[in-house]
Amino acid sequence: MSLKLIEQHFSFDGVQYKYSHYSEVLQCDMTFSIYLPSNKEKKEIPLIWWLSGLTCTDDNFSQKSGFQRLAEKHQVAVIIPDTSPRGENVADDAAYDLGQGASFYLTSTQQPWAKHYNMYAYINDELSSIVATLVPNFSGKESIMGHSMGGHGALVIGLKNTSKYKAVSAFSPILSPSQVPWGIKAFSTYLGENKASWKEWDASELIKETNTPPILITQGTGDQFYPEQLEETTFLENAKANNAAITYNKVEGYDHSYFFISTFLEDHFEFHVKHLR
Repeated sequence: MSLKLIEQHFSFDGVQYKYSHYSEVLQCDMTFSIYLPSNKEKKEIPLIWWLSGLTCTDDNFSQKSGFQRLAEKHQVAVIIPDTSPRGENVADDAAYDLGQGASFYLTSTQQPWAKHYNMYAYINDELSSIVATLVPNFSGKESIMGHSMGGHGALVIGLKNTSKYKAVSAFSPILSPSQVPWGIKAFSTYLGENKASWKEWDASELIKETNTPPILITQGTGDQFYPEQLEETTFLENAKANNAAITYNKVEGYDHSYFFISTFLEDHFEFHVKHLR
């Protein structure tokens, strides 16, 4: 495995990097971004994962959110994967909510998607191993957050790996993908029509399990995709039945954009840092 440095930008005393590499798991070239704080005191540095939403790349969060100020303030590293495998030989679809840019962070079992669409293992195994070598004084402590499709991904990956991720948070997440148009379309395509196989990629099913990590969710009432795609009732009912540690904040008037994300991002960083320290 060889990394190629594409970009490097100083920001709030830390450095924002962008790399490319060939993924053995996805069988294509991939990019990711990572912010490393200054760590002037040479302390151990924890890691926060950010997963972006439909149509996004790793650039959206790094360039729009202003998270670098918070990462430097709290002295945490932040890793931002791309949202899907990409390339001329990678299966795609003309619709924005399927194919490249729309992986749903799962392990596809259906053709032609199965060859490349294994974002779950890419993030949880392959990229995890790579990023561990890039963070100086890495503490080994990790948490995960995301937006929309990435919020779904953060919840699913966090709930499937409760000993690895100390906390999970999400902005406008797809909480019950098996019940909403985005998720039904993606799951039918990537996983097939057997709905029993969908359960392991649905946060509303996974939250029924024991020992869930602390979870913070923020949802705007002015979101154009709420409640049709982002319905919360099933997830919250199942979480309550399992006594899961969930904080669900509904904020009046906010939409699905990075104006919304940047407004409440500090709350999410403080939540993660509390559990990472």
